[in-house]
Amino acid sequence: MSTTRRATVVRLPQLGESVTEGTIDTWLKQPGDRVEKYESLVEITTDKVNAEIPSPVTGVLVEIRAEAGRTLPVGAELCVIEEAGTAELVAPAGVETASTEAAPATAAPAPSRVRPPRTVSEAGALELLRSRSSPAVRRIAEEHGIDIAQVPGTGIGGRVTKQDILRYVEQRESAAVDAGAAAIQETVAPPPAAVPADRPAVEAPVERPEIPIWEGDQIVPVSAMRKQIAAHMVRSERTAPHVTLWMEVDMSGVVAARARAQERFRQEEGFELTYLPFVVKAVVHALREHPRVNAVWDEDRIILRKAIHIGVAVGMEDGLIVPVIKHADEKSIVGLARAIRDLAERARAGRLTLDDVQGGTFTVNNPGTFGTILSTPIIVQPQSAILSTEALVKRPVVIDDAIAIRPMMNLSLSFDHRILDGLAGARFLATVKQWLEAVRPDMEIA
Repeated sequence: MSTTRRATVVRLPQLGESVTEGTIDTWLKQPGDRVEKYESLVEITTDKVNAEIPSPVTGVLVEIRAEAGRTLPVGAELCVIEEAGTAELVAPAGVETASTEAAPATAAPAPSRVRPPRTVSEAGALELLRSRSSPAVRRIAEEHGIDIAQVPGTGIGGRVTKQDILRYVEQRESAAVDAGAAAIQETVAPPPAAVPADRPAVEAPVERPEIPIWEGDQIVPVSAMRKQIAAHMVRSERTAPHVTLWMEVDMSGVVAARARAQERFRQEEGFELTYLPFVVKAVVHALREHPRVNAVWDEDRIILRKAIHIGVAVGMEDGLIVPVIKHADEKSIVGLARAIRDLAERARAGRLTLDDVQGGTFTVNNPGTFGTILSTPIIVQPQSAILSTEALVKRPVVIDDAIAIRPMMNLSLSFDHRILDGLAGARFLATVKQWLEAVRPDMEIA
């Protein structure tokens, strides 16, 4: 028997529903430093928020496992803390290691700092890790006749993720198409020798074309935020079949109500009342009427959210961030305006918390402030839909067989066709339109 101390592995926690990775910005503690429970250890940058990861225990930082500048998936190991006051007698099999709760349930267990001798080969261990994949990954593999052990895994400990299996399927199908085209072009060539059934197909690496640099070109490094936004957009398009609907709205009532309330609102609140809170209020009403839109696709089930948390896109220097108005259905138009203002100011000042960017159930984007009249927004995963408001433009419309000038706005709704059909999407959008067109100049906004 020997006396040891318990070591805790700190992992990268889930920093938002759609966040899959984070970049190490700055280590606030160094090996040998004492840390208190809940004291900040490291600053993490994602496409959503900059966050400080706290220590789950009191002790001494004994090892850093991810250097600054490195981008890691959720659940990856950050550092090791030797807990204070945990001396105990254990069997001499190495240092006991406890993992923090930050790691997701599907992550591979954290390795001990001192490992006992293995009884299986490293190759066998890797195959075992890859075989421990989610039911969705195994189902996709079965449907396509793929041995998961042959798929390169990018998850924790070599685990095969859904993205890994979909990429493997896509590459294999592309290789099959290329082979078919080659066979058609070379009909005089003898057929290739048959590949034994027990030999896995070798996938040709996907080559990226070399981009020429011309005189006068400027090279701009891609920031961590831009990389993560790009990754999320690609994942959203590949994951959800997008459909976009457009509908125009007569905003006459909203314009009149805003104009009537503007001066008093400015005096009491200290900023301008915009049209966006009215749109968010209409969206909240429509989500109550059509709960299927306030939903999440989860492979073999659809989760209908009871809470209505509206994400509002805020423009940043190098992209967008989507902070969330929690329980938006409990707020008045004035309350929504305050919440939007607060989140936008804190987003641009870099003062958002993790809670500010988590838990959204539906997103509203507002590119119309820049004059757009039509757009096709991309869904924020894993939500079912996103609405964009376009520029408000005065134009002639026909009303009761007469031509009139009205302030018109286009609404763009992109939705996940796995969850919603076109009819459901159109009904939701029509409800938003009807609410906005029913606004009266004397509407109470407080």
